[in-house]
Amino acid sequence: MSSSRVEVTTQHASRYLQQLSKHWAHKFETEFTPVSSKIGLPLGDARLSANDTQLVIEVAAYKSEDLTVLQDVVQRHIERFAFKETLAFDWRSLA
Repeated sequence: MSSSRVEVTTQHASRYLQQLSKHWAHKFETEFTPVSSKIGLPLGDARLSANDTQLVIEVAAYKSEDLTVLQDVVQRHIERFAFKETLAFDWRSLA
């Protein structure tokens, strides 16, 4: 598996985590609380955690060539939920 992580600064981390989890719960295996989430997607897994100032997202793709696609899908959904603010995403590869 190939994986990466991003830490996004926002005051609405829990809201975005829950929105994404609820959005995908009808299609994919999803477990979540207001501060953590695990979503099983066709290309891999997404894990999110939220605190007062950050949304941390870790994605793990089953195939290394799908990692950027998985990052993009998760990021675009979060950006859509966060339309009132501009979020910075700086994905970092995990060894």
